[in-house]
Amino acid sequence: MKQLKKYAIIGIFFVLILGTLSHFLYEWTGNNLIVGFFTPVSESVWEHMKLLFFPMLLYSIIMFYRYRAVYPCIFSSFCLGILLGTTLIPILFYIYTAILGHNIFILDIAVFIISTVAAFFAAYKFTLSCKTQPYRRVLYISLCIAILCFILFTCNPPRAEIFDNPAPSGASPSICLMRRSQTG
Repeated sequence: MKQLKKYAIIGIFFVLILGTLSHFLYEWTGNNLIVGFFTPVSESVWEHMKLLFFPMLLYSIIMFYRYRAVYPCIFSSFCLGILLGTTLIPILFYIYTAILGHNIFILDIAVFIISTVAAFFAAYKFTLSCKTQPYRRVLYISLCIAILCFILFTCNPPRAEIFDNPAPSGASPSICLMRRSQTG
């Protein structure tokens, strides 16, 4: 149990560091399309959900292979944590911006930190209690749907506020369509 708590704390720092680095990775790779599927390609709230989702998914896979024999519910619990933390990002962002009327950079960072800590806290607690095990198929399917949505909506973001780029140009462009028009 102490070991799991230690790795949950390490996981928080892993996600915070890798998520922060991934914020810039798309640009650093020269706008590589494959990298864009897993890292933010714009400043939209949706794209910022990738900051938690994919680093925590990577950490969850590592934890699963390391501790699945000791904690049989670890992957389903981490799936719940990933989905919870990822969902908290837009919820907390829209709550605080509705109250203040605009976003503040330091509060955006706080939203990321709070969402990450909540995700790992949930994963830790549910790994110990094993309460996610009866819902593991639903959690796995939900995780797969989220991955597909991140990939599909990177190329074709729907018209909704969560996909809007707050930059002066307005809505987030479709990077796939932009790449096609540049090459064709």
